Amino acid sequence: MKPHRQKKLGIILFIALGLSVSVGLILYAMTQNINLFYTPTQVALGEVDVGQRFRIGGMVKEGSLVSADDSLQVRFETTDYVHAVPIQYEGILPDLFREGQGIVAEGTVDVAGVFHASRVLAKHDENYMSQEVKAALDAAGVDTENHPTALVQPES
Repeated sequence: MKPHRQKKLGIILFIALGLSVSVGLILYAMTQNINLFYTPTQVALGEVDVGQRFRIGGMVKEGSLVSADDSLQVRFETTDYVHAVPIQYEGILPDLFREGQGIVAEGTVDVAGVFHASRVLAKHDENYMSQEVKAALDAAGVDTENHPTALVQPES
């Protein structure tokens, strides 16, 4: 092979190798920052690995909110009306957070099935519901349009 062709081939291989390394690093960085969304049913059935960072969404179960007297730690359950998952959070909850309302929490689940939230998001008005939460409740048979907390009875 002639020297000028060897030089061109070397440059092409160097550029291809550089692009491959760049794409590989970008894909690796993206997989570290992806937060997948799961429903309480998926979490309760064990579809999520322990320690995996993800988002969970559903309705705050009535009567499940327990606040610590001496700290900002709270425990509550989120449900899609099929399964409920206990959530533990330490911090100030959003002003619009209350039982019977939709939330999305980010964090990890432990071996006992308790979700440890690093952030809790509540809906910002009475008509808003996260698309993920709405889809999860629709899949569970909940009529989110007319009765956001009522369970729709399946047709026989």
